[in-house]
Amino acid sequence: MITAMIRRLPMLAFIAAGAIVCLGVTLGCRARPDDDAAIDPQLEQEIAKIKAVDNHAHPVRPTAAGEPADMEFDALPVDNLEEQSLPIRQRATSAIVTEAGARLFHGDKAAQVRTHGADHATWMLDQMGTEVMLANRVAMGPGLPSPRFLWVPFADALMYPLDNTAASLSPDQKAFFPLEDKLLSRYYAESGVAGKPPTLQDYLDKVVRATLERHKHGGALAEKFEMAYLRTLEIGNPSRGDADQVYATGTGDYKVLQDYIFRFIATECGRLGMAVHIHVAAGGGGYFHVAWANPLLLEPLLDDPTLRKTTFVMIHGGWPFTREITPLLTKPNAYVDYSEQTAFNAPHDTSEVLRGWLSYIPEKVLFATDAFPFAPELGWEESGLIAANAGREALGRALTGMMRDKEITREQAVALARLVLRDNARKLYGLK
Repeated sequence: MITAMIRRLPMLAFIAAGAIVCLGVTLGCRARPDDDAAIDPQLEQEIAKIKAVDNHAHPVRPTAAGEPADMEFDALPVDNLEEQSLPIRQRATSAIVTEAGARLFHGDKAAQVRTHGADHATWMLDQMGTEVMLANRVAMGPGLPSPRFLWVPFADALMYPLDNTAASLSPDQKAFFPLEDKLLSRYYAESGVAGKPPTLQDYLDKVVRATLERHKHGGALAEKFEMAYLRTLEIGNPSRGDADQVYATGTGDYKVLQDYIFRFIATECGRLGMAVHIHVAAGGGGYFHVAWANPLLLEPLLDDPTLRKTTFVMIHGGWPFTREITPLLTKPNAYVDYSEQTAFNAPHDTSEVLRGWLSYIPEKVLFATDAFPFAPELGWEESGLIAANAGREALGRALTGMMRDKEITREQAVALARLVLRDNARKLYGLK
């Protein structure tokens, strides 16, 4: 997620110069015939044919000359965070990035973008082998047509109705919270509310519920939380009285109010038939607190009987806490995608994660890319193509290993590939 130098996630499947990578969806990614990690050729061909549903990405709207650049691809599009050490696979000079750009744009990205005009984003989906992309954005707009692009807006800002100055504990958060304040002001205006309502009940009714219902009416399939960039994923179960007190006075434990609002949002999403997407993984920025993103912190939510009608999708698969995800998939309302891992980890590493999940509860695993405009050399197009192909290769490696170990047949492997690449998402979101 997040833009060039924005949150410099340990992302993107980059390799050293001279290594060979599969970039086209139909190109072979298999290793040498004597390599135990080689993908079964027939399975590889079948995987290449499947048109995917991408559960999580940040596509950028194509804009005409003279129009301002699209910045609604994220709620926190910060490009001035302090530098962090970049893993080799994320460096924009990597051979895989160069090759992706050459494959897509033949050395002239601007000309190619002009050629496709308003259809540029749709053309990109075709290059990725993607039928439908869930677009995690503040708003949609021209150039991202439904049903190829389906909306997942952001809900974090609704959790922070008070002065957030004291909550800005790190330099990164000092950049993030003003953006959340700005988005909340937008939600106020769109809800017809001039300012902070006098009571928590008024706020929940006139701003929070109104915003969620407006998003649903606008086609949203889910609400997204980037919470781990701002605070821990641990959500308590505070009383209404305690939350009312914090809201009314602006004093006391702010987390109590945040937790209460989160639970209200999650409950409303269940009522409206929208999923809750949560960033569950290490993130970008040199001050990201990895322990805040441990998926086990979500277990009380998943075990809460009052929230069983709400579906939670753990975006990015919890890396580096991938094993912790596995038992959580037994919860009836818990799902996981492997976006971000398809970008910053090598396919053989991601395949080991996938194999663990596929051997356990494959119906809960979703393909995704986290396509994102990280840098001029690494736009959402290049990052999306790299991640799409790495995701398919990782899936092929995982299923081939299961075939070799006689856990599944080739026919079963193809069926599992279809589940992960499209059918699980189609069932979850009720897509035709």
